[in-house]
Amino acid sequence: MSVRTRFAPSPTGYLHIGGARTALFNYLFARHHGGQYLLRIEDTDRQRSTQEAVQQILDSLDWLGLSPDEPPVFQSGREARHAEVARELLARGKAYLAYDTPEELAAMRAEAESQKRPFKYDGSRWMALDPKDAPSVAPVIRVRAPRPGDGSGDTVVQDLVQGEVRVSNAELDDMIILRSDGTPTYLHAVVVDDHDMRITHVIRGDDHLTNTFRQCMVYDAMGWHRPRFAHIPLIHGADGAKLSKRHGAVGALEFREQGFLPEAVCNYLMRLGWGHGDEEVIPRDKAIQLFDLAGVGRAASRMDYAKLLHLNGVYLRAADDERLTRDVLARLAKHEVPFGTLGAERVQALMPDLKERAKTLEELASAAAFVVVEGPPPMDAKAAALLTPEAKARLADLAQFLTDAPWERQDLESWLRDYAEVKGVKLGQVAQPLRIALTGSTQSPPIDAVLWALGRTEAMDRILAAAEE
Repeated sequence: MSVRTRFAPSPTGYLHIGGARTALFNYLFARHHGGQYLLRIEDTDRQRSTQEAVQQILDSLDWLGLSPDEPPVFQSGREARHAEVARELLARGKAYLAYDTPEELAAMRAEAESQKRPFKYDGSRWMALDPKDAPSVAPVIRVRAPRPGDGSGDTVVQDLVQGEVRVSNAELDDMIILRSDGTPTYLHAVVVDDHDMRITHVIRGDDHLTNTFRQCMVYDAMGWHRPRFAHIPLIHGADGAKLSKRHGAVGALEFREQGFLPEAVCNYLMRLGWGHGDEEVIPRDKAIQLFDLAGVGRAASRMDYAKLLHLNGVYLRAADDERLTRDVLARLAKHEVPFGTLGAERVQALMPDLKERAKTLEELASAAAFVVVEGPPPMDAKAAALLTPEAKARLADLAQFLTDAPWERQDLESWLRDYAEVKGVKLGQVAQPLRIALTGSTQSPPIDAVLWALGRTEAMDRILAAAEE
């Protein structure tokens, strides 16, 4: 049987980075085994689910390169099927109608609390009820839980990450699968959907582990083959607490806005809780080749933003210059930095040098801003303080020297070295005033690259403007 996995988020908010990792693990596992990776939107919580959240999830997965192999399944559109299975269980005697009122259930819970014991629903009085004796209350349908005398007395799950996990049947009660208004419960709907979608492996967070034993009740009652389960540990912050906004970005698209590359985020998430030696940079094709659940650990992982930032810098330096240029120009436009065709060409020309220093696309856009402006760039305070009368005189002298220089990068570097040698000064004493005049900052790519990217006319205008300031 072909491997089929699924990612099943609820559209009640943004896609959390932990959910993104779950989607990634499902994707990689399916690809590694030559199978299919699917998406189900679990939107049965009508009060909290929104179309905006659905779109945000789809956009997040698309950005990460984790779009599903088939159109998404929307759980809300399958309620008739969920109800059909619940009624089939009722007809088979595997489930029963329960007529408890909310007040009666509250009283049962209060009694259990007063006796300091866990509440466990006991519906034995309804199992043999003659329909003519039924109370005038809209009933729910409850699936019959295994009793201690049924078989071994334990429900056992051979989890592909957690190992063998057992729960005593004495701890399981008769779960509601269809509410009195005819709507399915979440735990029941998930089972029906996974079965109908032919899911072979359920890979999800270990916060769902306790749900698994209740879901097995439905699988077993219907005589359906259970999928293999793999419950992966959650992601925590550096302090060991559940990852939240106070630790930093947690929404997948927040990382996009902050300038992270999707391949860097996926690489980092793959290594967060999954191990393969000391290898850190693992591109997608190799990730598919290597990934399997045997490498997933059982302990919670800790988000390390500094490590992600470093990895993003590695991917930036290896990224295609045209792609980076498009993103940088889009970010500059978003930040309302005006530029024309000439400015865009300058960014493209300088990109190989710009990306060597940046760790995010936002840093890259900020570093490129000086290239697109026409005329003298805005000058930061540190640079302005270094623009001394001596520095201005040096710039005026340099302007005359560069007037006849051939405007190719390799030639410009030679000319600047020659100038420093003739004047008997260090190259830094030449480059720093130039850098301030050309960029408005004390930091930039190599000065010969900046001169070349700006072009003779723009560079000379900036040098002269700074000399006369």
